[in-house]
Amino acid sequence: MRFDEKFLQEMGLASMPEEQKQAFLDYIQEELEVRIGERISRGLTETQLNEFDMISDPLEAAKWLEKNRPDYREIVNRTIEEMKQEIRANRSKLL
Repeated sequence: MRFDEKFLQEMGLASMPEEQKQAFLDYIQEELEVRIGERISRGLTETQLNEFDMISDPLEAAKWLEKNRPDYREIVNRTIEEMKQEIRANRSKLL
């Protein structure tokens, strides 16, 4: 998922001050990575977590997840949708 001006428009945040936009987009990206990582790791053993931590190539990581956590795409999509709902619910506070 790309977090850019189009995403801000979709969330109703196009009028956010320019100087805040990139920081907000960076925050969203980092927060999603944390949330997704936590949810995916819940279903893995300590050995699997260590094995995954050793992977540095994104394609290899995707293959590994497909094998060891086949529902990871669903987790990613669900987490993104939840984040979008939170943003929409708090739009007035963000502006």
